[in-house]
Amino acid sequence: MKADNHTSVVEEPIALDAGLKSLRIDRSNKRGVQSPRRWLRWVIAGVVLLVFLGTGWFIYGGINSAIEVETVRVRSSSASASGGGAGPTILNATGYIIAAHRIEMASKVVGRVAWIGVEKGDRVTQGQVLARLEDDEYRAQVLQAEGNLENLKAKLAEQEHGSLPEEVSRAKSDVDSATADLENYRITLNRDRQLTQAGVMTQQNLDDAQAKYDNQLAKVASLQRTHELVKKGPRQEEIAATRAQILQAQGALDNAKISLENTIIRAPVSGTILERNVEKGEFITTGFVGDRGAKGYVVSLADLGHLQVELDINQSDFAKLGPNQPATVTTDAYPDRKYRGEIEEISPEGNRQKATVQVKVKVLNPDDFLRPEMNASVAFQAPDTPGQKAETKPPLTIPASAVRDGAVFLVVDRKAVRRQVQVSGASPQGVIVASGLIGGEDVIMNPPSELKEGQKVRQKEKQP
Repeated sequence: MKADNHTSVVEEPIALDAGLKSLRIDRSNKRGVQSPRRWLRWVIAGVVLLVFLGTGWFIYGGINSAIEVETVRVRSSSASASGGGAGPTILNATGYIIAAHRIEMASKVVGRVAWIGVEKGDRVTQGQVLARLEDDEYRAQVLQAEGNLENLKAKLAEQEHGSLPEEVSRAKSDVDSATADLENYRITLNRDRQLTQAGVMTQQNLDDAQAKYDNQLAKVASLQRTHELVKKGPRQEEIAATRAQILQAQGALDNAKISLENTIIRAPVSGTILERNVEKGEFITTGFVGDRGAKGYVVSLADLGHLQVELDINQSDFAKLGPNQPATVTTDAYPDRKYRGEIEEISPEGNRQKATVQVKVKVLNPDDFLRPEMNASVAFQAPDTPGQKAETKPPLTIPASAVRDGAVFLVVDRKAVRRQVQVSGASPQGVIVASGLIGGEDVIMNPPSELKEGQKVRQKEKQP
């Protein structure tokens, strides 16, 4: 009995110790190897971060990176720039490039701008809508003029068709009724006259009866004349007057329609927008105004295919120049680009204060590099002498590798600009360009297949 109790006491501590061991936390991995699930989570997060950074860097590089290209400059000789056949330079002058025909588009009607669809620098074609004015008032005027015209047309139709049978019958009935009353008044007058002579009635009664008869007689005569007029219809003079009123109403309607149409402002010629003078909501007037308040014009435009250089020539040098004299034009912005020109306009009067005469030189081969108000230098050449053989214009050549699909890529403001060219043959230096280039351009050699219009490029630095 005692032995059993002892055995029970010994087994109970052993079981308790085993239970405590099973509840003990295993800390063997706390500073050792991490669990596989936690390690995998860190790997996935790192891969996602690398993909995100790589994608962002790729997008940033695609937007901001520029393709490195190798270029060659197309050189033009002085003979080529002067147009051939011209003599040596006899006078140099400076001035400004201007548009030969600058147009300030004003409105024919007054109103508030409801919409304007062009910006500065936009190219427009003849007839293109540039702006619209609010037209509610002008539409109401058109409706009013149309109503007045229709009213007069209806009146004319009534006069031309004459009186209706019902109107003639009514006028005849009025005459018959008045005639019957006249007969009654006549009988009454005769009776009163007899009674007055017999002394039964007073003279006053006879006078009243006579007055009624006379009034009724006049009424019958008036109704008879009305009846005759109704049967005849309106007079020809009245019809002619109504027709004249219709012409006036038609003119008023046409004028209202023209005013409504003039709320739409269109380009009179094809050209480039040089200035946008109004915004939506501003008021436009037809007269000249100052900088504040209503505006006098909507936009200004010009055909940039017809450019001139405006020069003030000293009177002491003026005798060296003449009509159609050849010249070479260059600009401060692009000194390597030369343009052929000739004198197009000479002012008929001089400037007393400046002691100059204004001369305008037409640019014969303008391109997109020229802008109005640019500084320009003009070298006037001596005109051809009689019997002098004109020099031939030397051809422009470029490497054949620069031509792709009948075009070349130029570097303009660090962007690729595609220019169509015409090749007329080959030479030891490359291919001969018949048209499309004038010299001075930077042409891209071996343009990459992925190169597009307007894409950013970076010129490759040439090795010394």
